[in-house]
Amino acid sequence: MAGKIVETAKEIIEPILQELDLELFDLKYVKEGKTWFLRVFIDSPSGIDLDTCTRVSERLSEALDEKDFIDDAYYLEVSSPGAERPLRGLEDFKKAIGKDVRITTYEAIDGHKEFEGHLLDVTDDFVTVAMKEKTKRYEVQVPIEKIANATLAIIF
Repeated sequence: MAGKIVETAKEIIEPILQELDLELFDLKYVKEGKTWFLRVFIDSPSGIDLDTCTRVSERLSEALDEKDFIDDAYYLEVSSPGAERPLRGLEDFKKAIGKDVRITTYEAIDGHKEFEGHLLDVTDDFVTVAMKEKTKRYEVQVPIEKIANATLAIIF
């Protein structure tokens, strides 16, 4: 049921976002306790602010009510993926070149399973991260197939 709702919602949501020059980052229909949520995560190269989320929420709410395909009562939530958004796939990694990232791997690489640093390069096979340990600076190539999780990072 949730999969069908997400598919139908996506068909309604994507044209609205294209019209507003935004992209759909993620879409989830989930139940928490007794309450259903339709969560829409939007993104833009220039970022997302509260006014944009409000504008999108109003437009989506209208369009979803018009189609009326969700039987359950639900809450519509529109937000950005956040400052420490997940990186899911090669295109996300390429967009993140020059930014700080946090990567965990399925198995150790040079004795480490966690890498936090500046993303320097992305190829089909590897991501290259500039790391810093105390005063030592070095680069690590992390094989794409060994990445378990990756996010943008706020590093102080």
